[in-house]
Amino acid sequence: MKSSADMNFAGEILRRLGPNSQLIDAASGQAVPAEEVPGLIRGFAGTFLSSGLRPGDRILISCNLTPSSTLAYLGTMYAGLVPVPLDGRVLTDSGETLCVRTRARAVWTDEAIQCDWPDKLGVLHLKGCPDGRPAPSLAPAACAKDDLAALMPTSGSTGVPRLVMVSHGNLIANTEAIVRSQGLGTDERAMLILPISYCFGASVVHSHLYQGGSVVFDSRFMFPDKVLRAINEYGCTSIAGVPTTYNILLRRSSLATVPLPGLRRFLQAGGALATESVTKMREIVPSAAFYVMYGQTEATARISCLPPERLTQKLGSAGVPLDNLKVAAFDEGGRELATDETGEIWVKGPSVTLGYFDDPEETARKFSQGWLKTGDIGSLDADGYIWLKGRKGDFMKMRGVRVSFAEIETRVRAVAGVCECAATSVPHPEAGDALALFVVPENGARDLPAQIRRALPVHWVCSAINLVEELPRTSTGKMARHRLGSIK
Repeated sequence: MKSSADMNFAGEILRRLGPNSQLIDAASGQAVPAEEVPGLIRGFAGTFLSSGLRPGDRILISCNLTPSSTLAYLGTMYAGLVPVPLDGRVLTDSGETLCVRTRARAVWTDEAIQCDWPDKLGVLHLKGCPDGRPAPSLAPAACAKDDLAALMPTSGSTGVPRLVMVSHGNLIANTEAIVRSQGLGTDERAMLILPISYCFGASVVHSHLYQGGSVVFDSRFMFPDKVLRAINEYGCTSIAGVPTTYNILLRRSSLATVPLPGLRRFLQAGGALATESVTKMREIVPSAAFYVMYGQTEATARISCLPPERLTQKLGSAGVPLDNLKVAAFDEGGRELATDETGEIWVKGPSVTLGYFDDPEETARKFSQGWLKTGDIGSLDADGYIWLKGRKGDFMKMRGVRVSFAEIETRVRAVAGVCECAATSVPHPEAGDALALFVVPENGARDLPAQIRRALPVHWVCSAINLVEELPRTSTGKMARHRLGSIK
């Protein structure tokens, strides 16, 4: 039984590391052997503490898809410091603002990252791996369940992201529930193409190392066949991706002709993947289970999981809540709704985080009496499965009828020749709102606008159908709806 001060999440990971716990950079072929991982985590912790930092201090961590970023992130937490993991682009564009906002005392970057604002602000700029390693006896900082473990940026934010306060207890509870939901063993090896500055990417690192497994980092997904080859070369048992990941694998890779005999599971979250794409993935690689998941940074990472054995019966669902969470739909007055009634999805349990850093108003709006108000609209069926219908703000009203962008995009994606689709609304003098569609066609597709218009219900008003080469994306691969209007 852990004591109240024995909840350091990175310390728990280090305690559970095993002979399989390698960190591998597939792009360079370099690996951190399992026997060196604990010493390097302690080494980062010792380096940070010897620089004058003290438990509770914040450090901005530049997160590339490399072992060193992960070691720095875990070492920060091991020392009782608070990492703020940031994608390299966010660090470049908004790092100075976030450093001031979080009152961070240091910034850590790989040697290759250039930024001059730490000197301007007078904060420590630490680089690369530690020169020396402290004695193996360096213990993890004493941390209680509700002590702050990390400030995680929200993946869907525009501009400067909000920072979610994630506790050590949140991380332990959510990681253990993820391990149970996926049946992870001690011999697992994850292929990671998502940054650990994204809660989904971080959760893959957490869950696999927590079980004594390994992580392979690969930054080459713009060449998806290289990643497929690396899955086999390094014996990866799982790969995690957002909908864009699987659309690329289906349409721009050799997935259909490259056997993946060692792969046990596909992990999918970060938005709804079209059901036909899920079905196609299962047909092409039937030996690997397909896990559809739903999550939010504000709930640490994962909220629900659709068991692969129920995928056929519940296709389109976001699955059942993890075994330590309660999920329900509520109406606008805060009344819990019955089975199949549609409202806002709320979540309660040990992975609901502490709120937003330095933002009491938004914290009060989203978190109430232990519940997280997700902002997602949906319902629960008689078996407890969650069915999502869209975000609170992702609806439009045509002729007074509310229609979700998710429903529109699902209809358009079903048209032959459509690769991807995104919808937004524009003002209309009669309908109130009208549709504007942005469509990525498949190679050889012809006369798509006419086909799409024929597929839309007659009462829907479509102002424009724009054929584009690609949709705007966030750094985590999610579609950036707010940037659709800037497409030329």
